[in-house]
Amino acid sequence: MGSIELLSDQGFRTDGRRPHELRKIQCRMGVFRQADGSAYIEQGNTKALATVYGPHELTGLGRSKAQHDKVFVNCQYSMATFSTGERKKRPQGDRRSQEMSLNLQRTFEAAIMTQLYPRSQIDIYVQILQSDGGNYCACVNAATLALIDAGIPMKDYVCACSAGFVSDTPLMDISNLEETIGGPEMIVALLPKSEQIVLFQMNNRLHVDNLEPVLELATKGCKDVYAVLDRVVRDHVTEVCSSLDRS
Repeated sequence: MGSIELLSDQGFRTDGRRPHELRKIQCRMGVFRQADGSAYIEQGNTKALATVYGPHELTGLGRSKAQHDKVFVNCQYSMATFSTGERKKRPQGDRRSQEMSLNLQRTFEAAIMTQLYPRSQIDIYVQILQSDGGNYCACVNAATLALIDAGIPMKDYVCACSAGFVSDTPLMDISNLEETIGGPEMIVALLPKSEQIVLFQMNNRLHVDNLEPVLELATKGCKDVYAVLDRVVRDHVTEVCSSLDRS
């Protein structure tokens, strides 16, 4: 299948979206009472779950990672064995999962007010329950909601979005099909208010002339994600306050 089929002559993608449109996003906060914070998100057919524990005292082997001036952010990424059509083992310690975990750690170290919790630890666990493209972005967005649910101070929301480039056209929030048979993929994690990029990653080559429009679309996607997440947070706070008033 050629990449031309990813975009019709009328400008529609295989899932019916325009090039500049996000997939439908649905999310919930506070899905686990056992965790300090938790969230579930669906971006198209990609589904991710995030839980947050802490801040808490470092114990055991974690004490060696203690930092006197800031919190240690521990991130662990994994994929459920049933998350894709390939029924094979996906060990938590495989190279891809370790790379994703490290990227998540760097992303949230730039957003969390780490200086408020010296010599302590925050654990962020994210799992892909169903994979259909944009796994990292879904994990970042879910973890952001879980951190807010846990009441951990952050400089800003962290919002992530991918962008691709097919048939001389930038595409926002690309799906697994577009990742697989399309061209370059750009992943951006952004603090939307300051527009500070906290993670930038390119998969495959992209001509420098096309870099700016693709980056602009990915940045716009992050801001569109922010609008969705902010609405979810406000609705959740209203719901929590209402339940407290009733009790």
